Amino acid sequence: MIERLNTVGRTTSRTPTQAGLAIYLSADWFVVFLAFIACSARAAEPAHRPNVLYLVADQWRAAATGYAGDPNVKTPHLDNLAAQSVNFTRAVSGCPVCSPHRASLMTGQFPLTNGVFMNDVHLRDDATCLAEVFLAAGYDTGLIGKWHLDGRGRSNYIPPESRQGFDYWKVLECTHDYNHSFYYAGNDPTKLTWPGYDAIAQTQDAIQYIKGHTHGDKPFLLFVSWGPPHNPYQTAPQNYRAIYEPDKIELRPNVPEKLHKKAQQDLAGYYAHCTALDDCVGELLKTLDDTGLAGNTIVVFSSDHGAMLGSQGQDRKQRPWDESIRVPLLVRYPRDLGNTGRRLDAPINTPDLMPTLLALADLKCPDTVEGLDYSNYIRTGKNPPKDFALISCPAPFGEWSRSNGGREFRGVRTERFTYVRDLNGPWLLYDNQTDPFQQHNQVKAPDAADDQKKLDLLLKRTLHDHHDEFLPADKYIARWGYKVDANGTVPYTP
Repeated sequence: MIERLNTVGRTTSRTPTQAGLAIYLSADWFVVFLAFIACSARAAEPAHRPNVLYLVADQWRAAATGYAGDPNVKTPHLDNLAAQSVNFTRAVSGCPVCSPHRASLMTGQFPLTNGVFMNDVHLRDDATCLAEVFLAAGYDTGLIGKWHLDGRGRSNYIPPESRQGFDYWKVLECTHDYNHSFYYAGNDPTKLTWPGYDAIAQTQDAIQYIKGHTHGDKPFLLFVSWGPPHNPYQTAPQNYRAIYEPDKIELRPNVPEKLHKKAQQDLAGYYAHCTALDDCVGELLKTLDDTGLAGNTIVVFSSDHGAMLGSQGQDRKQRPWDESIRVPLLVRYPRDLGNTGRRLDAPINTPDLMPTLLALADLKCPDTVEGLDYSNYIRTGKNPPKDFALISCPAPFGEWSRSNGGREFRGVRTERFTYVRDLNGPWLLYDNQTDPFQQHNQVKAPDAADDQKKLDLLLKRTLHDHHDEFLPADKYIARWGYKVDANGTVPYTP
């Protein structure tokens, strides 16, 4: 076209009629040329935006990596990733259990807004979700692994209208049978089986997805959602289980002596899952390097919640202690953030992840989002949008039912303190700076009275701002029309 434009526009000897015709054609082709350039720019724009590879494990607590200082676990690939990433040292899962975290991640909303404050309930099909924003911006979107937002049976086929913007789909609602793991591919309702240990097979599928976008004209958003290291803990491949001897596991000092043996057994299997996933992370990072996509790909590594694993004499999640609420959060984006690792200590909460990712990708955030954008804090290390995270359990259920000590709570996790109220009043207060394993509850302690007063005011103001009335669980369950069993748990079919 440029050659034709130059040919039409070059100076030659013409009659007046010929000259006029030439000027007309030149103007005509110039308009066409400008339109072509504009269309090309619009078409190319998405390709210049970053890819996003979001790696989410299940029940991986923040402390359980080499880079976080765990003396037992071997995570060399994550340690290397941390050395190149922004490391949020106080990332918090505000409602630390599976479905509530995932719904907040996808919607940027708090659980009482999107209604997913329990497991096995349905995230509304009309919710405005992260993948839908990326899809509308010209991205390919993919999800491989666990979903747990459909709420209509853990092994049932999930129809397209309930996939919240993901177009590439190799997913099962939920399973923890990692060596006999099923999934559905796309719009085919045929149940398929991942070969071997599912996290490894899912990683291989993700590698092929990434390779398929090496020379594509569209960026991608890919979630790889692994089931491990969630219990059962003794089901990682044997070569990983052989790494860890239970009697050599060093325990956190807040594990009661009577639970030492069980905690060591559980942790040995837990760490085996972690190391298996660490190798999966290494394979994915190598693929980004080999394909030349690493520089323009935002890589996020995180988890939906932590795990108590004997600390405080407790197990599993949903609890307000750090082992349950704190999760790993690494963000690497070489083109924008460089390759030098940095620690950021301000708390960041689950609803903040969606607006932050959208800002890093230069995409507009929907008005429905309640979380805050941390992208400027990521880039500068200054002025975090807030200095605390709201934590909650609107309704105890499942592994933390009332018969197992479960209770409604609301709290705040600041850089230094953890403060929690239950329905009866102040429950927990820890100075995490002087008491990092939360062994000394200072609620009503005279020397902590000023701190407790300030934290109580912060919590009450935050609940007011979020229109959270802090009611008993049955009020919210009735409001959303959920049916629960005697333990307060939504029944589900496996």
